[in-house]
Amino acid sequence: MPSALRELTPAIARDELRGWLEYTAQPIAVTGATGFVGKNLMEALLGCGVRPRVLVRDPERLTPSARAGADVVRGDLDDVAALAGLVAGVGTVIHLAGLVRAESAARFDRVNRVGTENLVRALATGAPNARLVHLSSLAAAGPSAAPGGKSPEEPAQPISNYGRSKLAAEEAVRAFPGRWTVLRPPAIYGPYDTDVLQFFRMVASGVAVLPAGERYLTVAHVSDVVRAVLASAAGAGGQQVLHLGEPEARTMTCTLELLADTGGCKVRLVHLPGVVFRVVGLVGDGLQRIGFRRVAITSDKVTELLARHWTSRTSESLACLGLAGYVPFREGAAATWAWYRDHAWLPHAKMPAV
Repeated sequence: MPSALRELTPAIARDELRGWLEYTAQPIAVTGATGFVGKNLMEALLGCGVRPRVLVRDPERLTPSARAGADVVRGDLDDVAALAGLVAGVGTVIHLAGLVRAESAARFDRVNRVGTENLVRALATGAPNARLVHLSSLAAAGPSAAPGGKSPEEPAQPISNYGRSKLAAEEAVRAFPGRWTVLRPPAIYGPYDTDVLQFFRMVASGVAVLPAGERYLTVAHVSDVVRAVLASAAGAGGQQVLHLGEPEARTMTCTLELLADTGGCKVRLVHLPGVVFRVVGLVGDGLQRIGFRRVAITSDKVTELLARHWTSRTSESLACLGLAGYVPFREGAAATWAWYRDHAWLPHAKMPAV
């Protein structure tokens, strides 16, 4: 671990939050407040007395505290009037909204690229001096040929429809005439997540299925992503693309073994040929087309799953953001197990017989 970084707890200290918010221009507008990262960000902002302005299609999807503590603009990234109302006179826009899974490249493009272009256009008119923080994805950079990972300066080579649409969204952000920062997180885990949750569920079941061949990956606890977003909103990082996540990658096998250990589980890892996952992905595509929008595995996701390696160089980016450290996976995973179990998303671990 680089000496400049230290291990952090998942909980973000109140002093950390206040330090960033002191330098963040308000009002703060947020897209994607009902999503995984958005819910965690909203908890941080509301906990410090900030009343953000949020764009949502359905206010009922907000947490109760967010419904009570935020100014709600009803609409989406296609709604020009709603976007104008969202950004009018704001000091900071945090753009988290995006589509993670879809049945076609066109739908990914429509939401992730065109939606971001619409937001940037509204911002250029309604608040040209605001700061724009855009949460992208490591999928926009594409996988790394070596376990050491990609730096933000390396050419982006996305391999999925999702990744290509996120890279196109980054280009839209770069066109904003004001101040902007693009953040690329890797796989994010933590409270409210439903994607990496599937790996927790496999481990809890006692059997985890993986593609044959070892893969390295970078991960990030959601609190570290929120830290990076707020640091960027406060002006750290400047006008550039930055990579987030733990500075040291680990194999997927090691990650799942650690996951089992922190959850008090025993797991058997089963490695299957890639063709098996491709067939499952095709089934998922069909389900998507007939309306099952939340299917976890599609061909696009299988393309990402089979790639080597989803790793990135992050130490320089973390230092640029002025972040003191990161949540180590062992501590972050233990806290995430506890959250899932406390909220009945996962069963409690069975106690050994005495």
